[in-house]
Amino acid sequence: MALHEGLADGELDLVPLTEAHREGLRAACREDDAIWEIYPTSYAPDRFDATFDALLANAARLPFAIRLGGQVIGMTAYLGVDAPRGVLEIGNSYIVPRARGTGLNRRIKRLMIDHAFAEGFRRIEFKVDQRNARSQAAVAKLGAVREGVLRQERITWTGHVRDTVIFGLLRDEWQPG
Repeated sequence: MALHEGLADGELDLVPLTEAHREGLRAACREDDAIWEIYPTSYAPDRFDATFDALLANAARLPFAIRLGGQVIGMTAYLGVDAPRGVLEIGNSYIVPRARGTGLNRRIKRLMIDHAFAEGFRRIEFKVDQRNARSQAAVAKLGAVREGVLRQERITWTGHVRDTVIFGLLRDEWQPG
């Protein structure tokens, strides 16, 4: 699929996630063990291999390794791709703590959003745990509209029944560049 191809912006690149990225992503995910409490799945050391294997095996997800200067510093993915409807989700995103608040996330999302809209998609969704204020703020900064809360939308790996905030971004709302 043309949607799942490498994307780059200077020293930042997103490449389709493969087995070759396992150890780099393991090291990146180990930098913030506490964050996995508010993620639907855990990439903490004791769960990393099983979660990574499941991600690679899930044909409904198009995951990317996030690299900066060639080093894996996180991951992200296109999810729920529905080409006939022109809708997809961007999620399964994680970047190391040292890269947060630097503008890197915005660059990552711009690459993905620009590419999805160029491939003909008309709507992009972001689904964020209601407890994750930082991610909600980051999505809102992109120009996505908070559309509501899906109450008790999923059960996370911890057993927490999660309320999910849904954001939408339409092609004609997007300010590329």
